[in-house]
Amino acid sequence: MKLYLAPGACSLADHIALHEAGMTFKKVIVDLKTKRTEDGRDFIQVNPKGYVPALELENGEVLTENVAIMSFISDRARLAGPEGDLGRYRLLEMLTFISTEIHKKFSPFFDPSADQAQKDKAAQTIGRRFDYLAGRLVDEYLFGDEFSVADGYLFTMLTWAKANKLNLPGPLEQFFARMLDRPAVAQALEHEGLAGKFDVTPRDTDQFEARTAGP
Repeated sequence: MKLYLAPGACSLADHIALHEAGMTFKKVIVDLKTKRTEDGRDFIQVNPKGYVPALELENGEVLTENVAIMSFISDRARLAGPEGDLGRYRLLEMLTFISTEIHKKFSPFFDPSADQAQKDKAAQTIGRRFDYLAGRLVDEYLFGDEFSVADGYLFTMLTWAKANKLNLPGPLEQFFARMLDRPAVAQALEHEGLAGKFDVTPRDTDQFEARTAGP
């Protein structure tokens, strides 16, 4: 398999998931401005949408979109997830929430034409989404004491928050620290040239608990 990625982009979540799953794959770096791969190919021929991630399977088919790719990795490798009859759907529910309600809300931070008011509004919305997730994070990870692909996606969004100096509630700072300690996460960060780029800022969780949390 080949994972087409851009360092620090949302494809980091898929990169982490593949390492967590112990799958054999080749990483191919994409220049998102020129739409060329590191070996000079036209990335549009791989993914006509023009953005990462894209996962090329052994049979040559290409899978795109974070929710689809991480669901595929989780299913194939039988990674942990929520228990019960609705377990798989709860995982899809969380992946979709992160994708639509957090990931997409970062758009102003990557848009050169966005003004500060747009960024401030996005930061407030993202903050409410983070509060919601922090409020349900009663164990080490989103679905208990074992990693799921949703954790890798959330971690990736937290790296964006830190890069843009957004405040995180205490439980998510602690979650971020736990994720940094995972070998698969460290490996993915190193491969993308991001090792040592992120710190952990201890915060007063009592202050967080006094806030109103909700999506």
